[in-house]
Amino acid sequence: MKQPLIAPSFLSANFLNLQADIEMINNSNADWFHLDIMDGRFVPNISFGFPIIKQINKLSKKPLDVHLMIVEPDKYLEEFQKAGADILTVHYEACTHLNRTLVKIRDLGMKAGVSINPHTPVWVLEEIIDYADLILIMSVNPGFGGQKFIPQTYDKIKKLKRMINEHENKPLIEVDGGVNTSNAKALTEAGADVLVAGSAIFGSENPVETIDKMKYFKD
Repeated sequence: MKQPLIAPSFLSANFLNLQADIEMINNSNADWFHLDIMDGRFVPNISFGFPIIKQINKLSKKPLDVHLMIVEPDKYLEEFQKAGADILTVHYEACTHLNRTLVKIRDLGMKAGVSINPHTPVWVLEEIIDYADLILIMSVNPGFGGQKFIPQTYDKIKKLKRMINEHENKPLIEVDGGVNTSNAKALTEAGADVLVAGSAIFGSENPVETIDKMKYFKD
Protein backbone atom coordinates (compact mmCIF):
# COMPACT_ATOMS: atom_id res chain seq x y z
CA MET A 1 0.00 0.00 0.00
CA LYS A 2 1.40 3.37 -1.00
CA GLN A 3 1.85 6.18 1.49
CA PRO A 4 -0.75 8.98 1.33
CA LEU A 5 0.06 12.60 0.66
CA ILE A 6 -0.31 14.66 3.83
CA ALA A 7 -1.79 18.17 3.64
CA PRO A 8 -1.73 20.00 7.00
CA SER A 9 -4.69 22.36 7.27
CA PHE A 10 -3.64 25.90 8.19
CA LEU A 11 -7.04 26.62 9.66
CA SER A 12 -5.51 25.12 12.83
CA ALA A 13 -2.14 26.89 12.58
CA ASN A 14 -0.90 29.58 14.96
CA PHE A 15 -1.81 32.83 13.20
CA LEU A 16 0.30 34.81 15.67
CA ASN A 17 3.36 33.01 14.32
CA LEU A 18 2.50 31.69 10.89
CA GLN A 19 6.10 31.80 9.71
CA ALA A 20 7.15 29.22 12.29
CA ASP A 21 4.38 26.83 11.23
CA ILE A 22 5.16 27.34 7.54
CA GLU A 23 8.82 26.56 8.11
CA MET A 24 7.86 23.53 10.18
CA ILE A 25 5.78 22.16 7.29
CA ASN A 26 8.53 22.99 4.80
CA ASN A 27 10.98 20.91 6.82
CA SER A 28 8.58 18.01 7.43
CA ASN A 29 7.46 15.08 5.29
CA ALA A 30 4.16 16.80 4.58
CA ASP A 31 3.39 17.19 0.89
CA TRP A 32 1.00 20.15 0.54
CA PHE A 33 -0.24 23.19 2.43
CA HIS A 34 -4.04 22.95 2.76
CA LEU A 35 -5.76 26.34 2.95
CA ASP A 36 -9.48 26.52 3.78
CA ILE A 37 -11.17 29.67 2.47
CA MET A 38 -14.54 30.42 4.12
CA ASP A 39 -16.87 33.32 3.37
CA GLY A 40 -19.45 33.12 6.17
CA ARG A 41 -22.15 32.32 3.59
CA PHE A 42 -21.50 28.84 2.22
CA VAL A 43 -20.32 27.84 5.71
CA PRO A 44 -21.04 29.56 9.05
CA ASN A 45 -17.47 30.75 9.53
CA ILE A 46 -14.94 33.16 8.01
CA SER A 47 -11.26 32.23 7.68
CA PHE A 48 -8.80 34.24 5.61
CA GLY A 49 -8.34 35.57 2.09
CA PHE A 50 -5.86 36.64 -0.55
CA PRO A 51 -3.34 38.56 1.64
CA ILE A 52 -2.71 35.53 3.85
CA ILE A 53 -2.45 33.16 0.88
CA LYS A 54 0.09 35.47 -0.75
CA GLN A 55 2.20 35.58 2.41
CA ILE A 56 2.12 31.80 2.81
CA ASN A 57 3.04 31.42 -0.86
CA LYS A 58 6.13 33.58 -0.38
CA LEU A 59 7.54 31.20 2.22
CA SER A 60 6.12 27.82 1.20
CA LYS A 61 8.28 25.27 -0.58
CA LYS A 62 5.36 22.96 -1.27
CA PRO A 63 2.15 23.24 -3.34
CA LEU A 64 -0.76 25.27 -2.00
CA ASP A 65 -3.93 23.16 -1.90
CA VAL A 66 -6.68 25.79 -1.69
CA HIS A 67 -10.18 24.65 -0.72
CA LEU A 68 -12.93 27.16 -1.46
CA MET A 69 -15.90 26.94 0.89
CA ILE A 70 -17.52 29.97 -0.67
CA VAL A 71 -20.50 30.87 -2.82
CA GLU A 72 -19.93 32.09 -6.38
CA PRO A 73 -16.33 30.82 -6.57
CA ASP A 74 -16.15 31.59 -10.32
CA LYS A 75 -15.78 35.28 -9.52
CA TYR A 76 -12.44 34.69 -7.82
CA LEU A 77 -10.65 31.92 -9.75
CA GLU A 78 -8.09 34.25 -11.34
CA GLU A 79 -7.41 35.98 -8.02
CA PHE A 80 -6.64 32.68 -6.32
CA GLN A 81 -4.30 31.75 -9.17
CA LYS A 82 -2.49 35.08 -8.78
CA ALA A 83 -2.30 34.58 -5.01
CA GLY A 84 -0.39 31.32 -5.50
CA ALA A 85 -2.88 28.45 -5.53
CA ASP A 86 -1.52 25.32 -7.20
CA ILE A 87 -4.62 23.21 -6.59
CA LEU A 88 -8.01 24.92 -6.44
CA THR A 89 -11.02 23.00 -5.14
CA VAL A 90 -14.60 24.22 -5.39
CA HIS A 91 -17.74 22.69 -3.92
CA TYR A 92 -20.23 20.77 -6.03
CA GLU A 93 -22.96 22.37 -3.92
CA ALA A 94 -21.74 25.91 -4.75
CA CYS A 95 -21.33 25.60 -8.53
CA THR A 96 -24.19 25.98 -11.00
CA HIS A 97 -21.99 25.03 -13.96
CA LEU A 98 -19.38 22.77 -12.40
CA ASN A 99 -17.93 21.51 -15.68
CA ARG A 100 -17.26 25.07 -16.84
CA THR A 101 -15.66 25.97 -13.51
CA LEU A 102 -13.27 23.01 -13.55
CA VAL A 103 -12.24 23.72 -17.14
CA LYS A 104 -11.54 27.36 -16.21
CA ILE A 105 -9.39 26.33 -13.25
CA ARG A 106 -7.31 24.09 -15.51
CA ASP A 107 -7.08 26.81 -18.16
CA LEU A 108 -5.59 29.09 -15.50
CA GLY A 109 -2.80 26.56 -14.96
CA MET A 110 -4.01 25.09 -11.67
CA LYS A 111 -5.09 21.56 -10.77
CA ALA A 112 -8.88 21.41 -10.57
CA GLY A 113 -10.60 19.93 -7.54
CA VAL A 114 -14.21 19.40 -6.54
CA SER A 115 -15.48 18.75 -3.03
CA ILE A 116 -18.71 17.24 -1.72
CA ASN A 117 -20.32 17.66 1.69
CA PRO A 118 -21.14 14.64 3.90
CA HIS A 119 -24.78 14.54 2.76
CA THR A 120 -23.92 14.61 -0.97
CA PRO A 121 -23.65 11.18 -2.67
CA VAL A 122 -20.62 10.46 -4.85
CA TRP A 123 -22.70 9.51 -7.89
CA VAL A 124 -23.39 13.20 -8.62
CA LEU A 125 -19.75 13.46 -9.75
CA GLU A 126 -20.02 10.76 -12.42
CA GLU A 127 -20.16 13.24 -15.32
CA ILE A 128 -17.26 15.45 -14.21
CA ILE A 129 -14.61 12.90 -13.24
CA ASP A 130 -12.81 13.45 -16.53
CA TYR A 131 -12.47 17.17 -15.74
CA ALA A 132 -11.13 16.87 -12.18
CA ASP A 133 -7.61 16.33 -10.89
CA LEU A 134 -8.80 15.86 -7.31
CA ILE A 135 -12.02 14.98 -5.51
CA LEU A 136 -12.30 16.04 -1.89
CA ILE A 137 -14.67 14.13 0.37
CA MET A 138 -15.64 16.07 3.47
CA SER A 139 -15.69 13.72 6.44
CA VAL A 140 -17.21 16.40 8.69
CA ASN A 141 -19.67 19.18 7.95
CA PRO A 142 -17.49 22.04 6.63
CA GLY A 143 -16.93 25.26 8.51
CA PHE A 144 -15.00 24.44 11.66
CA GLY A 145 -11.93 22.46 12.65
CA GLY A 146 -11.76 19.82 15.36
CA GLN A 147 -15.02 18.03 14.48
CA LYS A 148 -15.70 14.32 14.90
CA PHE A 149 -15.02 12.09 11.90
CA ILE A 150 -18.13 10.69 10.14
CA PRO A 151 -17.55 6.90 9.81
CA GLN A 152 -19.73 6.53 6.69
CA THR A 153 -16.85 8.25 4.88
CA TYR A 154 -15.08 4.91 4.41
CA ASP A 155 -17.90 3.54 2.25
CA LYS A 156 -18.07 6.82 0.36
CA ILE A 157 -14.37 6.62 -0.51
CA LYS A 158 -14.76 3.02 -1.72
CA LYS A 159 -17.73 3.94 -3.93
CA LEU A 160 -15.84 6.87 -5.40
CA LYS A 161 -12.77 4.72 -6.04
CA ARG A 162 -14.86 2.19 -7.97
CA MET A 163 -16.39 4.97 -10.02
CA ILE A 164 -12.98 6.49 -10.80
CA ASN A 165 -11.64 3.11 -11.89
CA GLU A 166 -14.25 3.07 -14.65
CA HIS A 167 -12.77 6.24 -16.16
CA GLU A 168 -9.55 6.95 -18.02
CA ASN A 169 -8.90 10.05 -15.91
CA LYS A 170 -7.86 9.20 -12.34
CA PRO A 171 -8.35 12.14 -9.96
CA LEU A 172 -6.80 11.88 -6.52
CA ILE A 173 -9.17 11.25 -3.61
CA GLU A 174 -8.66 13.66 -0.73
CA VAL A 175 -10.32 13.41 2.70
CA ASP A 176 -10.78 16.32 5.10
CA GLY A 177 -12.27 16.32 8.58
CA GLY A 178 -11.44 14.39 11.73
CA VAL A 179 -8.39 12.78 10.12
CA ASN A 180 -5.71 11.65 12.59
CA THR A 181 -3.08 8.99 13.27
CA SER A 182 -5.77 6.50 14.31
CA ASN A 183 -7.68 6.46 11.01
CA ALA A 184 -4.98 7.42 8.47
CA LYS A 185 -4.21 3.83 7.51
CA ALA A 186 -7.87 2.78 7.21
CA LEU A 187 -8.64 5.80 5.04
CA THR A 188 -5.73 4.97 2.76
CA GLU A 189 -6.80 1.33 2.55
CA ALA A 190 -10.29 2.50 1.55
CA GLY A 191 -8.77 4.42 -1.37
CA ALA A 192 -7.78 7.88 -0.13
CA ASP A 193 -4.69 9.42 -1.73
CA VAL A 194 -4.48 12.68 0.23
CA LEU A 195 -5.17 13.20 3.94
CA VAL A 196 -5.96 16.66 5.30
CA ALA A 197 -5.41 17.14 9.01
CA GLY A 198 -5.51 20.31 11.07
CA SER A 199 -5.92 19.99 14.82
CA ALA A 200 -4.41 16.48 14.80
CA ILE A 201 -1.15 17.98 13.51
CA PHE A 202 -0.98 21.52 14.87
CA GLY A 203 -2.50 20.51 18.20
CA SER A 204 0.03 17.75 18.81
CA GLU A 205 3.16 18.10 20.95
CA ASN A 206 5.34 17.14 17.98
CA PRO A 207 3.68 18.07 14.65
CA VAL A 208 6.56 16.74 12.51
CA GLU A 209 6.37 13.36 14.24
CA THR A 210 2.57 13.33 13.88
CA ILE A 211 2.90 13.93 10.13
CA ASP A 212 5.27 10.95 9.90
CA LYS A 213 2.87 8.77 11.88
CA MET A 214 0.04 9.64 9.49
CA LYS A 215 2.13 9.21 6.36
CA TYR A 216 3.93 5.99 7.32
CA PHE A 217 1.26 4.54 9.68
CA LYS A 218 3.61 4.50 12.65
CA ASP A 219 2.36 3.73 16.14
